[in-house]
Amino acid sequence: MSGRRILAAFLLLLPLLAAGPAMAVRPDEMLSDPALEARARAISKDIRCVVCQSENIDDSDADIAHDLRVLIREQLAAGKSDQQVRDFLVARYGDFVLLKPPFKMKTLLLWAGPFAMLLIAGGGILLFYRRRRDTVEAPPLSADERAKLDAFMAENENTGSSNSDSEGTAR
Repeated sequence: MSGRRILAAFLLLLPLLAAGPAMAVRPDEMLSDPALEARARAISKDIRCVVCQSENIDDSDADIAHDLRVLIREQLAAGKSDQQVRDFLVARYGDFVLLKPPFKMKTLLLWAGPFAMLLIAGGGILLFYRRRRDTVEAPPLSADERAKLDAFMAENENTGSSNSDSEGTAR
């Protein structure tokens, strides 16, 4: 196989290697009762991994996710309802542990934070361009300054043309 084919094959397989397992639930965690296991899976899909933060604990390989999955199954085996298990986790880790935290005063920053940052950034950009537009222009040149500038420009045009001629012939 040529080097290009190997590279192409590697690039095609790279997403598969990076994907990892879809479910991180270990066989030793699973409950023998299928109904309880189904309830545990349903709860786990709504609980955020406190390490990964963008995954639910059912999909996370983190040790804390494993501990939370085991904790949920222990609570369910003890006869707790789904809501009691969620309430227990929220009491222990706060509303952030829920992938869809409820809208209340304590979670206002979670819900409104992205919009507030967008408004602040937009206001900053608007202020930047407004200040840039309102910059004071330099006062006009006096007659003496204008004469000096004209003399300087005329002098540079003469030396500039001789420099460009000499550069043109040097090439």
